[in-house]
This record gives sequence, C-alpha cells and structure tokens, in this order.
Amino acid sequence: MSTPKIKATVEEMVLPFLQENGFELVDVEYVKEGSNWFLRVFVDKDGGIDIDDCGRISEYLSEKLDADDPIPSAYFLEVSSPGAERPLKKAEDVAKAVGKDVFVTTYEPVEGLKEFEGRLLSFDNDELVIAVGKKNYAIPYNKVASARLAIIF
Repeated sequence: MSTPKIKATVEEMVLPFLQENGFELVDVEYVKEGSNWFLRVFVDKDGGIDIDDCGRISEYLSEKLDADDPIPSAYFLEVSSPGAERPLKKAEDVAKAVGKDVFVTTYEPVEGLKEFEGRLLSFDNDELVIAVGKKNYAIPYNKVASARLAIIF
C-alpha cells in the first residue's frame, strides 16, 4: 500500500474517535527513518493535549490497526501534540492562526522573498497578509509551500 493510501486509511480509522472525544487531527505521517518505519499521528484540542490523551488515542488506534492490519510491514506508532510550532496544513488552520506569529515559505518569490516570518494579519482563503517588521506582505495562498506557527523572540 502506498504512503498516501496508508495516511488516508489511518485518518479514516481515527477521525470518528477523535471527533467524538473533542480532538482535532492535525496530521498523519508515515515515514522511513533509517531502517525503521514510523506512523505518526499529530492531535490537538482546545486547551492542549496531554500524555493521557495521547495514550487513549494510541490505544484506540493500535487496536483498530491490529484488527484491520492495513500496513504490511512493521512500524512504530507515535501519537503526539503538534508542538508549539504547529504546522498549518489546511486553510482552516491558517484562518485560526490570524493574529499569531507564523513562518511561511512559498514555491516562488513574492516581492523577492520565499520565506516570511511575522504576524499573520489576515487570511481570506485566497491571500495571507503577514507583517514582517514594518512591512506587510500579501501572499497568494496558492503560492504557499508550507506554513507553521512560529515562536519569535
């Protein structure tokens, strides 16, 4: 089974449980590091996620994965918080980040730059406006390669 198919299958398995229990699925990764495969599920909720939450989700998902066995090879299952510099994968994530500090990279230069770190002033599904220092940058959403929350010192 391909990596995108595994990710989609795992999302489908865990989503009902997460929604019933007030959690948000942030991302699923299935990656090879060295000789080992890792299935990582990143979850969050209002007020943050703790180790007990991760344990409950891991237990549920482990049972589902063992029963359905969609992944043919051995792997390590990890369930965790996305962390302070949480990725902004979907437009909905970007919209929730308005007013927060972000780090955004683009596929091609916007006003000569491909990296922007600053305050996300607005987002309307077509364009992000980020204040970097005293200058505001309007970035077309379709040019965003990656985005995440940022901790700026």
